[in-house]
Amino acid sequence: MNANHTGAAPAPGGGTRGRAVRHVPTPLEPKADRETVRRHNLSLVLRAVRDEGETTRAGVAARVGLTRAAVSSLVEQLLESGFLSESGKTFSGQAGRPGTVLKIARTGVAGLGVEINVDYVSVCVVDLAGTDRVRLVEHLDNRSAPPDRVLGRAAGIAARALASAAEQDLRPVGAALALPGLVAGGSVRQAPNLGWTSVAAEAPFAEALAALRPGLPALPVRSENEANLAALAELWFGGLGDVRSFLYLTGEIGVGGALVLNGELLRGAHGFAGEIGHVSVADDGPLCRCGSRGCLEQYAGQSALLRAAGVTGVAELERRARAEEPRAVAALTQAGVMLGRVLAGAVNLFDPDAVVLGGIYRPLLRWLGPPAGTELSTRVVSGLWPPGSTRLRGSSPAADAARGAAALTVEDTLADPMGYGVRLR
Repeated sequence: MNANHTGAAPAPGGGTRGRAVRHVPTPLEPKADRETVRRHNLSLVLRAVRDEGETTRAGVAARVGLTRAAVSSLVEQLLESGFLSESGKTFSGQAGRPGTVLKIARTGVAGLGVEINVDYVSVCVVDLAGTDRVRLVEHLDNRSAPPDRVLGRAAGIAARALASAAEQDLRPVGAALALPGLVAGGSVRQAPNLGWTSVAAEAPFAEALAALRPGLPALPVRSENEANLAALAELWFGGLGDVRSFLYLTGEIGVGGALVLNGELLRGAHGFAGEIGHVSVADDGPLCRCGSRGCLEQYAGQSALLRAAGVTGVAELERRARAEEPRAVAALTQAGVMLGRVLAGAVNLFDPDAVVLGGIYRPLLRWLGPPAGTELSTRVVSGLWPPGSTRLRGSSPAADAARGAAALTVEDTLADPMGYGVRLR
C-alpha cells in the first residue's frame, strides 16, 4: 500500500482521563546541537505537564528522564513565556520538600478551528490544555452561496470568536479549516455536496479574516478534510481508552470517513484516503453528486435517510423511530445494512479495533447499530465482530471537526514551544 501517515501526537487535553496513556519520547542524544536539544526538551516538559494535569518539577523529571536541574531551567522558561502557571504547594510523593504545583496556562497561546459544512459553520477556540473555550455555531445553507461568500461568512463568525477569546486573554496563533471534500494544497479539489470544484479556501478565508481585524497580526491558515479532523478529535478528546486503531464515520449531508492506525491518521498517497461515502454498494443505484451511482451516501447520508423516512429533520426522524413508525424504522434499517456492508470491507482490509460513528449517526445508533452489526458479524472474516459487539460505537459528544481543527495549532505549539514565543537561553 502506497500511503503516507500523519502523526497524531499526544492528546491536547489535560491529563490522561478517558484516553490511553501517551508515550513520552526520551531526551535527544548529547550529540545533537544545543538549540535542537533545548527545543525538544521544552516540548518534552510542556507535554508532561499537560498530560499530568497537575504535577511538580520532580514529577516532570521522573516522567521524562531529565535531571531536576535541567527540568527546573526548562520550567522557568515556560513560566516566563506564559505557557505554564504555578500555584500552591504539594508533596511530590518523594522524600524532600514539597514542590510547587505546575499547570498548563489557561491564557495565552490557543488554536482556532473553523468547520464549514453543507448546512452550518462551527467555530471554536481551544486553549493549550485542550479545553473548548469559545464556541459559535450558525446554521446556513452553504450550497446556495458562492464559495467566496461562504468563506467570508465563516471568517465573520471566526472574527467574533477571536474577539470572545481576547476577552479571556487567549491568543490564537493559527487557524485550521475543516472542509467536507477532497482537500489538498490549500484548496478543495472536490466537495460534491457543496458544489465546489477546484476552490481555493485558505487564502480567501485568511484575507477575509484579516480585513475584519485591522491592525492585528494575520493568522496562518491551513485546511484539512473534516472527517480527518473529527477522527483526530475523537482520538484526542473522546472516550476511546486504549483504542489506538479505529475507523471513523461521520454522517452529515454526505458520509465522511477517516482511518486512524496506531494513533496516526492514514492520509493516503495524495491525502484523499477515507472517502468511504463514495464506495458503491449498488451498480444500478441512484446517481450521486460525485458522478458515480449507488454510493453509500445515497443510502446512508442525511438527505437519503430523511427522504426514505419521509421526514424533514434528524430530530423528527429520531422521534418517529422512537415511536416505532414503520417507515422511519425501515429507512434506518436499510441505511444500517448498507453501512455494515461497507464497514465490513474496511474492517477486513485494515483490522481496526473499533468503528466509531459520529455526526447524525450518534443519536441514531440505536437503530443503525443492530443491522450494521449483523452485517459486520456475518462478513468480517476474523470472527472478532460478534453480534452486539461494542467495537461498533457512537462518537464522543466532546469530539468534532472544529475542535480537531483548533487542536492542530495546539499540537504545533506543544511540539515546538520556541516557535510560539519561548526564548532560548
